[in-house]
Amino acid sequence: MVDVSGIVSGIVEKIFAALTANMVNIPILEPLINKLLQIPLVNLVVAFILWKPAFVILFVPGLLAVTVVLLIMIWWERKLTARIQWRVGPKEVSRRTGGIIQTLADGMRYMFQEVIIHRDAHKLYFLQLPILSFIPVLLPILLIPAGTIYAIRSPYAIQIAVALTALLPIFILGIGWSANNRFAFIGTVREAFLYVAYEIPLMIAVLSMVLLYKSGDPFVIVEKQWIPGIFMNPIAFIAFLIGMVMAAGRLPFDISEADQEIAFGPFVEYSGIIFGLVMGIAYEKLYLLSLIAAILFFGGWSGPEIAFLGELSYAIWLFLKAFVLMGFIVMVRAIYGRYRLDQALKFGWSSLLTFSLIGFFISAGWVIWLG
Repeated sequence: MVDVSGIVSGIVEKIFAALTANMVNIPILEPLINKLLQIPLVNLVVAFILWKPAFVILFVPGLLAVTVVLLIMIWWERKLTARIQWRVGPKEVSRRTGGIIQTLADGMRYMFQEVIIHRDAHKLYFLQLPILSFIPVLLPILLIPAGTIYAIRSPYAIQIAVALTALLPIFILGIGWSANNRFAFIGTVREAFLYVAYEIPLMIAVLSMVLLYKSGDPFVIVEKQWIPGIFMNPIAFIAFLIGMVMAAGRLPFDISEADQEIAFGPFVEYSGIIFGLVMGIAYEKLYLLSLIAAILFFGGWSGPEIAFLGELSYAIWLFLKAFVLMGFIVMVRAIYGRYRLDQALKFGWSSLLTFSLIGFFISAGWVIWLG
């Protein structure tokens, strides 16, 4: 007779051994983790959560980090814009803390609102696409390491991550089409025009840094940044920064939404929690591009080691650099007025493209000079 329990037990032990061999080291939590690893079944859950590929997806730079970005950045955007423009920011919700839980209040409102699907919409795609848009958000995270915490290492990681991030506008186009609404269609066409205006300069700026470091491997890029990339090639950084603002649909380039003109463009027919999801797409893409910018131009996860956090300290440095960059981009909203579509297209195909090409030649010059 076959000993099924013995076979299952052996498989479980092998899985547990494989997971524990590649776990995140967090010294401050080590006593608790060791106790949990002694409890049957619980040890498998704990080992899986701390398994580096799973940790990348679930925590930093994954889902937990994305949630923190959404919770804090939306509040920070309102607060900073109100301060710069001398107007009232979020205060009515948790006045003593400056309205810091405003985003949670918004989330609760979206959660309990009715999701309305109008009769002319392509219903299946109308509901599916906002959820599926998380796919090009999560996949690049697998290729973005935070020091020793990573899921997949590849010499082409940066190029693949940028290419996957570039899929998001395709989902936005699908969202606008599925709404079957003239205003959503206008927003969708605007998004398509902008997409071709910024994507080429953005990719040229990325390739400039890949050329400079002679690799698309984030580990190699961070290791070679004895001088931060922003100082080695400031022109490529400017081109990447502007392209990132355009890619994330931030002011002054939120032309596809333009709430004063076409009332949220591709997302005009959405309501409730589905609207909350599509509203977060811009922040998710901004976060991903900020992570890539932190690696290319600001030394990635390099920084003083925080001993009691162990390997987690690298993830925190990477997250903080990306978060500061996002905070700066949010400030742009309060300063610049929105471009017209023709102005943005002209800027993308002339000034921005020129900047990115100059950045590419600067990187080529560094490569020739340094050998």
